[in-house]
Amino acid sequence: MRKFILVWSGQTASIIGSQMTSFAMTIWAWEMTGHATALALFGLFNQLPRILIAPFAGVIVDRFSRKVLMMLGDTVAGLSAIAIVLLYLTGNLQIWHLYVTATINGSFEEIQELAYLAAISTMVPKQQYSRASSISFLASYGSSIVAPALAGTCYPTIGFMGILIVDIATFAIAIATLLLVPIPQPNITETESFSHPNIYKEIWFGWRYIVARPSLLAMLVFISLFWFAHDFGASLYAPMILARTGNDARVLATVASVAGASGVVGALLMSTLGGPKRRIQGFLLGTIAVGMSKIVFGFAQILWIWIPAQFCSSINFPMLGSCSDAIWLAKVKPQVQGRVFAIRSMSVLMASTLGYSVAGPLADYVFEPAMKPGGSLAVIFGGIFGNKAGAGMALLYVISSICLLAIGLIGYTSRRLREVEIIMPDCDVE
Repeated sequence: MRKFILVWSGQTASIIGSQMTSFAMTIWAWEMTGHATALALFGLFNQLPRILIAPFAGVIVDRFSRKVLMMLGDTVAGLSAIAIVLLYLTGNLQIWHLYVTATINGSFEEIQELAYLAAISTMVPKQQYSRASSISFLASYGSSIVAPALAGTCYPTIGFMGILIVDIATFAIAIATLLLVPIPQPNITETESFSHPNIYKEIWFGWRYIVARPSLLAMLVFISLFWFAHDFGASLYAPMILARTGNDARVLATVASVAGASGVVGALLMSTLGGPKRRIQGFLLGTIAVGMSKIVFGFAQILWIWIPAQFCSSINFPMLGSCSDAIWLAKVKPQVQGRVFAIRSMSVLMASTLGYSVAGPLADYVFEPAMKPGGSLAVIFGGIFGNKAGAGMALLYVISSICLLAIGLIGYTSRRLREVEIIMPDCDVE
């Protein structure tokens, strides 16, 4: 796994820089607007182009060098950061500029992430899929420890621009590591659908592949439901904490760092132990545990309950995510993974975008006013959530968390999902 580890290390540096910028943007946008919708729009503008590009991205990933595509994603993100720096230095930076760069970055991030995931099956043996996926989670969660702490410490001294410069440097590191590593490209045969002259047939090949395998379709449905409920709550996460703490960025950074630390623990456990023998159990049990932990988080109003609730939630994501990825990597042929994973990504992104687009306006214009003293919902829930700023967002957060718990429990009632590893043979024995 040496090649994979080197690529992973460069991507980790890039993720740390990106999350530092994301943290700084969140604080800056909240200070400028004070609305949850403004923060949710970051996710919305990042997700929408990914939905549109995903089917084409799958064809691109299966046709072209996955190494070059990963480098292209890092390059575009670095250029976007440079553009923001120039706008900031000239005093012209507006919040809509950040939405534009989020849109541009989202398109290329989709291609980059599909290329990275599809490259795993060409760089590591099948028995290491779960471990490789969990190491990838280690990068994202490890950066969640480092990035908020660094951004929260550096923001008062080096400011928004300084953090952007750090981000640009990390993109250079990511590109340098990719230059050092050969990434094999699977051979494409005529049977892998590239003989079709119509590009749209190639785009929808991934959908036909999934529909022809009902257990994979069940996986797709439940993953999409999970991310709708999760990202509905995730869009309220930062504004809810900031509203309940009087815009205390240190509290937000602390909770984010705890999430990162917990994710690192979970990723280390997965990379060391390899995860459960039946991977679908890791996915379903992880979903149930996340839902229960987030319910507690939403009910809480103080840091010392948020910390253990966040820890218990985030520790499950490396397990449920890597178990899900390992199933898809094992059941889908490497030659078509770009197109199949693109359909999975598009479905998840559509669900996620719907969650982001609905949660912010519901919080700002319905639940927050209704939870103020004398509001229609304050009469019922005020004794639980209070009636100060953030109470409406907390109620919405708990509702989304209950949905996560229900999704995990319902998953056990579906035989196609529960027994996906028994029903479907691995791609190397089809």
